[in-house]
Amino acid sequence: MLMKRKSTEAGHRRKFLAVIDDTPECSRAVIYGARRAERTSGALVLLYVIEPSGFQHWIGVENIMRAEAMEEAETTLGRFADLARRHSSIEPEMVIREGTRAEQITALIEADEDIAILILAAGTDKEGPGPLVSSIAGKLSATFPVPITIVPGTLSDDDIAAIA
Repeated sequence: MLMKRKSTEAGHRRKFLAVIDDTPECSRAVIYGARRAERTSGALVLLYVIEPSGFQHWIGVENIMRAEAMEEAETTLGRFADLARRHSSIEPEMVIREGTRAEQITALIEADEDIAILILAAGTDKEGPGPLVSSIAGKLSATFPVPITIVPGTLSDDDIAAIA
């Protein structure tokens, strides 16, 4: 059963969720989300998911790896938050979660009833739109709790500004 969204009710505002990763097209989703949120008096949430490392032999090493992953997540989120600020007046909300990407996206949407739209950017290489777009837009789209906007990875900043 899908949870009711409250983004249009008094005291709430529509949030656009962009998933942050190391793909070249990620910036397209962030810029589109920032511009769209600004134009609709909404908000932008940037989600970085730390995937499980699978290394659990020594707790000390695992803790070091987790700390390094958290530092990388904070740095990467900061870089994309700066990008959003350069293209809009939006101050993005930054979220870091641990687990599998698809599960954490769904969990965040379920936890935050103001998230109304997931924004993904399609890859530009010959292998297809990318694993995240393929998994969410493909298998999960029929039961996904919010609409999904897929931004072509080939759009320029000016193209995005014209349509966001």
